[in-house]
Amino acid sequence: MLVAGTNDHLVLSKSRTLEYREEPREVFFRPSVDVFFESVAEHWPETGAAVLLTGMGRDGARGLLKLRSRGWHTIAQDEATSVVWSMPKAAVDSGAACEVLPIDRMARVVAARLGT
Repeated sequence: MLVAGTNDHLVLSKSRTLEYREEPREVFFRPSVDVFFESVAEHWPETGAAVLLTGMGRDGARGLLKLRSRGWHTIAQDEATSVVWSMPKAAVDSGAACEVLPIDRMARVVAARLGT
């Protein structure tokens, strides 16, 4: 598991390495999961599974939608198991989530999707 360790955005670069970047500066949430998901959608050569967990605001919905549009299986945490349902709700409302699941079912679904 990776967690952004600074106030900069964590992105997947063209060479498929993780980097910290100040840009885009205008993005309020720092680090932004939208920025991260969008970089993955742009640079990862295969499809996979992506999960958006509980959180405040709309960060993640746009990036999750981009991943879904590229063929990724996208999952948003359900309202019942979210502490704050704003982020997953924004993803659900925008059509970014293929599935809406309780947190305790996510790992099994992702593992099954990835064939592990």
